[in-house]
Amino acid sequence: MDITIRRILLADATVLAQMSKKTFFDTFTGTCKEEDMQAFLEQFYNLEQVQKELSNLDDFCFFVEVNGEPIGYIRFMEDNSDFPEANEWKSLQLKRLYVLKEYHGKGIAQKLMGFFLAYAEQHQYQLVWLGVWEYNCRAQKFYTKYGFVNSGYTHDFPIANTPQTDFYFWKFLK
Repeated sequence: MDITIRRILLADATVLAQMSKKTFFDTFTGTCKEEDMQAFLEQFYNLEQVQKELSNLDDFCFFVEVNGEPIGYIRFMEDNSDFPEANEWKSLQLKRLYVLKEYHGKGIAQKLMGFFLAYAEQHQYQLVWLGVWEYNCRAQKFYTKYGFVNSGYTHDFPIANTPQTDFYFWKFLK
């Protein structure tokens, strides 16, 4: 398996929008009403929104590819607007890390996390942080393996009209 990571281009917006919808749906289906899920997907993963994110040079989006085919992605940026407690440090938010479910358990998410942490260290960030759904124990366990801990802070993250809560996990870098 030839695994590569590359910056997502504006020309990839349609592929990213489709993958984003699929991976979010696969991860969170059954946690809210179907109409709430569809409204959320349309609001946050429509083509115009994805193009806007990709057009921001400070918003870093990368595909992980196997043999040239995108099978997951990561998105990160300096954005403490939802977590002002992180403003005390030079910090980087991991906004999204998703892998198509048929590639779970194959080390793909680990490659993306390694890429993210290497970027953060190379650019001398003091803190990396993320939001993770309070009931997504699989993701919490994954992040914990990389030294992230629950910061004690939470954030409302509704899926349309379905209230949900994210825990903020953080990791301090040397």
